[in-house]
Amino acid sequence: MTDLDSHWLITNAELVSDGRRWHGDLRIRNGRIDQIGASLAAQPGERVLDARGRWLLPGMIDDQVHFREPGLTHKADIESESRACAAGGITSFMEMPNTRPPATDHAALEAKYARAAEVARVNYAFYLGASNDNLDQIRRLDPRAAPGIKVFMGASTGNMLVDDPATLDGIFRDAPTPIITHCEDTPIILANEAAARERYGEDIPIAQHPLIRSREACLKSTRLAIELARRHGTRLHVLHISTADECALFDPGPLRGKRITAETCVHFLHYCSDDYARLGSLIKCNPAIKDAADRAAITRALAEGRIDVLATDHAPHLVTEKSAQYARAPSGLPLVQFALQCALERVFDGVLTLERVVEAVCHAPATLFDVHERGWLREGCHADLVLVDPQRPHTVTARDVLSKCGWTPFEGYTFRSSIAATFVNGMQVWDGAHVDDRVRGQRLGFAR
Repeated sequence: MTDLDSHWLITNAELVSDGRRWHGDLRIRNGRIDQIGASLAAQPGERVLDARGRWLLPGMIDDQVHFREPGLTHKADIESESRACAAGGITSFMEMPNTRPPATDHAALEAKYARAAEVARVNYAFYLGASNDNLDQIRRLDPRAAPGIKVFMGASTGNMLVDDPATLDGIFRDAPTPIITHCEDTPIILANEAAARERYGEDIPIAQHPLIRSREACLKSTRLAIELARRHGTRLHVLHISTADECALFDPGPLRGKRITAETCVHFLHYCSDDYARLGSLIKCNPAIKDAADRAAITRALAEGRIDVLATDHAPHLVTEKSAQYARAPSGLPLVQFALQCALERVFDGVLTLERVVEAVCHAPATLFDVHERGWLREGCHADLVLVDPQRPHTVTARDVLSKCGWTPFEGYTFRSSIAATFVNGMQVWDGAHVDDRVRGQRLGFAR
């Protein structure tokens, strides 16, 4: 037996899956959950981990990250950010196509998979990106080759804005996978930015960001996406909901059976516009973090199932880039390493149940994207697991940061939990202090 052998017995845990919590043991063999029960006896060669007092959850599946490879690797890369995932209890990620070059054709998509196979410490998948001129690539996509097709229906980084009505109609009509949308209306944003420049010149205050990337811009674009999806019967997933107004557009209740679903991100549960005074452009992101009332409405919508998935939109930039004047400071936050702890803060606050958080970060993305045999604590599933210590607070320091950018907006914040261990395909990739760099994730399979 070696340290990488996936023969483990985790005992005395509080397991959380399928809407319930119970005390028990879990056996891992050959990368899979082999047995779940009570008072399981250790077998020869097994490594035993006593989880007493800790929560054993399925590993988080993050359906929205930007790892910057290829083309922007001075900020981040698949290796560095997947290491941060491991430390944060994220065992699978789905990465966005707006790299350089963008993943808007099958060759670029497969090149990302090949790179991840070499360096990713957790499991991985990559979206095919839509543009105004790649409808043929979209039509020919093997549904098992990608979790979905990403459509920027508003301002975005790079050249991936899809604003041609005929192209949008064709994408929604012909897409062989779920469509994943970033919804902000570009004309509204440009008009708001012009008005801000007229008032402030080049020295636009960061507090103007949620007014420039306004709720009206989000709402108009989200309504358009929903209209197109209903017209064509498309499987639509709207990313990073940031306003109370948008929450009302989605139906509450269980995910199964829905054709139109929504996601929000941990920073929209944690921050509000009041935090710009303290953190400035460090929390500048698209769509923008908005008012405290929006934060409360988004949290309620997540609790009642109007919002189905909770993710990160992890998008790192260097501090030097973030320190520029408003118009030049890029949008995006590094989040994967502390996202699960951030989500669990809402459990400690009493506004979300632990079972609901597990549903939103594990079960729902697995169901929505047809992820094969991951996302639950069930016998036979891949052993992607995270062990959370709810009795060990964790104050974040700069030394903790594993993302390549080297900073986090959570520096100095004390989370009321810590990540005690992470397992990927039965191998312990995080032991509470270190990443085991020998571990490699697997390409996600989609049961379609």
